[in-house]
Amino acid sequence: MRLKDKVALITGAGSGIGRQTALLFSREGAAIVAVDVNEKAAQETVGMIKNAIAVKADVSKAADAENMVAQAEKKFGKLHIVFNNAGIMHGKDDDAVSTPEDVWDLTMDINAKGVFLGCKYGIPAVKRAGGGSIINTASFVARLGAATPQVAYTASKGAVLAMTRELAVIHARQNIRINALSPGPLKTELLMNFLNTEEKKQRRLVHVPMGRFGEAEEMAKAALFLASDDSSYMTGAEFLVDGGITAAYVTPE
Repeated sequence: MRLKDKVALITGAGSGIGRQTALLFSREGAAIVAVDVNEKAAQETVGMIKNAIAVKADVSKAADAENMVAQAEKKFGKLHIVFNNAGIMHGKDDDAVSTPEDVWDLTMDINAKGVFLGCKYGIPAVKRAGGGSIINTASFVARLGAATPQVAYTASKGAVLAMTRELAVIHARQNIRINALSPGPLKTELLMNFLNTEEKKQRRLVHVPMGRFGEAEEMAKAALFLASDDSSYMTGAEFLVDGGITAAYVTPE
């Protein structure tokens, strides 16, 4: 088991990538702190695994972020892995002209500030445990413009990528590795709700050389690699798991 005796905190654990990662990390031997703003969803995740607790938290709130880390240490005595995965993709997120300011603020608060706060309180705990791995969920749109406009989401994920690089450099000598996981378009509720017409889905899918949306389980396996010692010489990296979308100039027929 690649995470035997490790403790992993996962935000957005009530669904999608977060839930699938909690299930996989548990199978690999980790104790799980399943964090979600939807406490019922987090509890459902915990009900599927053993040696886990659910914590309700709005990751954009400092007190909640501090508490989720405190609960991890209180229950399990240590924290080795923090997966800052929680994020939103707002239905009114559009181009700069059309996106409401409150949608911009909300998206940046959760997607960028939420990662900052997860690192702010998570890194000291990981340091107390003797080191470990921080994983921040970015996106392929951190390096490509999206065919369907989503300027707040794109900007927030660019911020996550830049923040990951800097924090990795700062903490590299403390046995703390910090990497970004950048998924491509996924068949998750988050994206499918945003791409809410077949036209929007095809506009995104036509750019993916593999010709399909990724699955949350595939991202969980990538997160496992970053969480485990298999990636022991990786820090400050962007791990692209995107079906080839960032490699494509034109899409083959």
